[in-house]
Amino acid sequence: MAFRFVGGLCIGASSVVSPLYISEIAPAAKRGLLVALFQFNIVFGILVAYVSNYLLQRPDSLNDWRWMLGIVAIPSLIFTVLTLLISESPRWLALKRGDVAGAKAVLNEIEPAAADATLASILASRDRAEANPTKAFFSAHYRWPILLAFLLAFFNQVSGINAVIYYAPRIFGMTGLSKSSALLSTTGIGVVNLVFTMLGVSLIDRFGRRVLMYIGSIGYIVSLSLIALAFYRNSFAGMTIFVFAFIAAHAVGQGTVIWVFIGEIFPNEVRASGQSFGCLTHWVFAAVIANIFPVMAGKFGGAPSLDFSRA
Repeated sequence: MAFRFVGGLCIGASSVVSPLYISEIAPAAKRGLLVALFQFNIVFGILVAYVSNYLLQRPDSLNDWRWMLGIVAIPSLIFTVLTLLISESPRWLALKRGDVAGAKAVLNEIEPAAADATLASILASRDRAEANPTKAFFSAHYRWPILLAFLLAFFNQVSGINAVIYYAPRIFGMTGLSKSSALLSTTGIGVVNLVFTMLGVSLIDRFGRRVLMYIGSIGYIVSLSLIALAFYRNSFAGMTIFVFAFIAAHAVGQGTVIWVFIGEIFPNEVRASGQSFGCLTHWVFAAVIANIFPVMAGKFGGAPSLDFSRA
């Protein structure tokens, strides 16, 4: 648990820095798509983890979970090595280091035709900040974007998405599936998550953020109601489809939108703080839901637990 806590700190830091870095290096016309690809990579990683867990399981083994956790060191090492090869963001170079030439060089690599205009915009934001010192992040001036970031991250987690993703084998086991069948069904969750995240990524710049959130919210209500009803009736025909529908609704809606939305609603001078705040809210409630769900499932059963997620 201690080492998982350390790993969680690393994941938290990455989830703050990665979408912020992408938003700072992406051309404006591609920003929504490229930041949404951050979510795509998350769900692709979840799918790989599900497949890995299925392949690493051993009948009647009490230690296969150790391999399931330990193997993540391999992609972590690859990520660390690749991080050494990337450039600093041009905004950070220009505003924090005062390295205008370095910022221009990075912009020339990203989008040569717009490099001068982008650099001028960055320097103009610096001049505005010097003329009008940035207000404290937690101030009335930023109360609206702070509220929006908090609420989106809050409801993203209170939907119960991570309860289903983390405890999918247990949820399927509660319906009577064997350990092997539960893990195989869980792999299906990863496939659905990946496919519908790809759909969300392709639609986010075409239909906008709000439309996708409406789609996701309606999908939440319908799918979680069906899941809770199945547990109330103790009849699990179609249960796998209901769970897949919930995952699909999240993937195409809030799951795709959250990182783009949080990065866009804050002005440049506090975007890093805003991204950090949104991610903090996201992971705090992810931890709360992840720890509450098994207790509720054990004490009250599947119906109240999953109906609580819908509420």
